[in-house]
Amino acid sequence: MTDSFSFARFLAVLKKEWIQLRRDPVTLRFIIALPLMQLFLFGFAINSNPHNLPTDLLSADHSNYERRIVAALKNSSYYDIHEIRTEAEGERDLAQGNVIFVLNIPPNFARDVDRGESPAILVDTDATDPIAIGNATSALAGLGSVLDRDLPPTLRVTPTNPAYQFIIHARYNPEQLTVLNTVPGLICIVLMFSTLFLTTLSITRERERGTMENLLAMPLRPIEVMLAKVVPYIGIGYIQVLLIIAASALVFHLPVRGSLPLLLIALFFFIASNVVLGLTISTLATSQMQAMQLAQFTLLPSFMLSGFMFPFKGMPVWAQWIGEVFPVTHMLRISRGVLLKGNEVADILPQVWPIALFALIVTLIGVWFYRETLD
Repeated sequence: MTDSFSFARFLAVLKKEWIQLRRDPVTLRFIIALPLMQLFLFGFAINSNPHNLPTDLLSADHSNYERRIVAALKNSSYYDIHEIRTEAEGERDLAQGNVIFVLNIPPNFARDVDRGESPAILVDTDATDPIAIGNATSALAGLGSVLDRDLPPTLRVTPTNPAYQFIIHARYNPEQLTVLNTVPGLICIVLMFSTLFLTTLSITRERERGTMENLLAMPLRPIEVMLAKVVPYIGIGYIQVLLIIAASALVFHLPVRGSLPLLLIALFFFIASNVVLGLTISTLATSQMQAMQLAQFTLLPSFMLSGFMFPFKGMPVWAQWIGEVFPVTHMLRISRGVLLKGNEVADILPQVWPIALFALIVTLIGVWFYRETLD
């Protein structure tokens, strides 16, 4: 055997590798799809300066002043304002995450402005995501002069005596600590990565090791095999949850304002959805490498479009629609809502049923594609 480099041998091996790659069309599709998906996600969907944030307006003073202020807020492009009738509506919308802000214009607002009494507009903010509200609340400082030309000639407005003022009330996270936003989200992200990757390799590992024949020889139905593989990983998921919550409370002083048993019940649906998704991927894949590629293709959009790293309301509408499909998006809202807001059953139900529906649909797909006989 010669030690010199042979270009002919190199070309022969190169040709063999190319033929082998062509015989794996799934890998070729991922080679093309993954970078394009990353490009569109980062280029279009990710925005750290969100606009058109949902805002409730509770006004007891329908005056020209109020209309000018509301128009200025809309023109800032940060606020998408909808009127409500009672404070209870605003409280419910904030608790459920339907809105980011609640503006409360007090009675006799116009009269107090004309008297030079500098009335206050209360702005309740959902501060569980400080990044989402940062620029929007900063923009309020530039709206102090919108009433200048409408004020009485005798009223002298100065920096120490403004016509009106905004009082910002940061709810659920008064100090606006980003760690209180990140840590509850990490519970969901860690669970998503661990349970999905563990179960994704389950059936493909059985097939590659040759132990799949033992399962196929047994009088088992597909749903029985899937459930037997799901239950242990759900238990592992709960162990991870308890460890994360305990460490977060001790190290990061994470508050637990709601019911921990309620959070654990909601997490059951989330863990189950990830486990059955992993099993379904493993039934579709023909090898462990292919299973990992499918898992990565699922993880990237669910991670980026969930609202964990970037404000959910800052994404375009089409990206929000995609994000709503993934269970992690809803579990993030439940986790932050229960831990930081003290949400109860009625508050989290709108987020639980999409997770349960996702798990059911994916389970049916997995059972449908489960191979009862060897290829």
